[in-house]
Amino acid sequence: MTNPSTANSAEHSTFAAGDSAKTTAGAPEASTAQASGQGNTAIADVVVQKISGIAAREVPGVYELGGGAARAFGAVKGRIPGASASAGQGVSVEVGQKQAAVDLQMLVEYGVSIPDLAQDVRNNVIDAVEQMTGLEVVEVNINVNDVHIPSEDGDGDDQGTGDRVQ
Repeated sequence: MTNPSTANSAEHSTFAAGDSAKTTAGAPEASTAQASGQGNTAIADVVVQKISGIAAREVPGVYELGGGAARAFGAVKGRIPGASASAGQGVSVEVGQKQAAVDLQMLVEYGVSIPDLAQDVRNNVIDAVEQMTGLEVVEVNINVNDVHIPSEDGDGDDQGTGDRVQ
């Protein structure tokens, strides 16, 4: 008997041991199948990507995920009514049959300890992915691309420029 959820090979694929697929925001997705005595469970790469993104954003000190271009696109998309930034923005994953690896691009708040923040993010992502998917997370690579300085938001007054010269 054919399972209708796995009959379409264009939507779902199974990887042999050692094979993997890499997914980034906007890239085609693949899935990982886990077999049990009662059937298969397929977990799409985008699921691991979104779980990782949400878990990383939960950690205080993470301002935003994504590189410069991804953040700019997300900012524009966020201004469109009904549109929202992707939970997987700034996250790429490589998922195998039993393991996953995660790469994060981050913008951090000024003043936080980056090594401590990176470890907290790493722990939160590993816990979330392993708990929700059952996959072993073998690595979480974190690239800090920038530091968010609140005065750069443009919503504060220009401290340091107006009072300097009279």
